[in-house]
Amino acid sequence: MAKQQRQPVVRMPLRVRYHECDQQGIVFNAHYLAYVDMASFEFCKVLFGSHTNLIEQGIDMVVAESNLRYLRPCRFEDELAVALTVDHVGNTSMVLGIRIERGDELVVEGSNRYVWVGTADHRPTVPPERVRTALLSARGDS
Repeated sequence: MAKQQRQPVVRMPLRVRYHECDQQGIVFNAHYLAYVDMASFEFCKVLFGSHTNLIEQGIDMVVAESNLRYLRPCRFEDELAVALTVDHVGNTSMVLGIRIERGDELVVEGSNRYVWVGTADHRPTVPPERVRTALLSARGDS
């Protein structure tokens, strides 16, 4: 059964920099997670105004699990787009779907599971209802 393709909340363009490539001339695998991290701040900006707004509400999101499938190699100066979708909304966690594309070509796909934590103790917490509502709306469950 094919996985339903959701509308991305963000689609962040970037160009591969020389220092992100390894001795083989391709993007070193860990840099893809850095690309996703950059896109997650754009995600927060779109849904919550900024990541700082979350911090000011006493919550933050931390990565609990990452899963990436590398489908095609990327190289210096490739123009990529990192797309993030809301794939799951739990009580204290959420899963963002990841698609990194070069033009029409899918080069990386996967997901990150984030856990909501309180900024005072970094323990899992339930986010405010407005945060959950924004996530469900972005997922298409409004």
